[in-house]
Amino acid sequence: MKLNAGIVTGKLAESRQFYTDVLGFGVTFENEFYLLMHTPGRTAELSFLLPGHPSQQPLFQPAFEGKGLYLTIEVENVDEWYEKLRQKGVEIHISMREEPWGDKHFAIRDPNGVGIDIVTYAPAE
Repeated sequence: MKLNAGIVTGKLAESRQFYTDVLGFGVTFENEFYLLMHTPGRTAELSFLLPGHPSQQPLFQPAFEGKGLYLTIEVENVDEWYEKLRQKGVEIHISMREEPWGDKHFAIRDPNGVGIDIVTYAPAE
């Protein structure tokens, strides 16, 4: 089984730019109403779909309204990512923090309002 999460949004260009420039994603497929992107290393995919597109069934037409969704991106060195994104001028919405159980993370937001938690998990004991 493979999961591909999707966001229905009118911000295809903004999403493409954010995920490529800020997070290093690549474009797997793109047309005038659909954008499929992949993480570096192609371990996961994320898609974007224009709202109300006639090729789609009603279930997939309403636009995401910017609340109630988050993504977690696991990285090897969260400190490097924090500095890299700060240097790019990306707004940090939750500053770097270390949890009592050892996970270290911070959060940003994409152009659609999706919170993105960037984390290095504590080693399993």
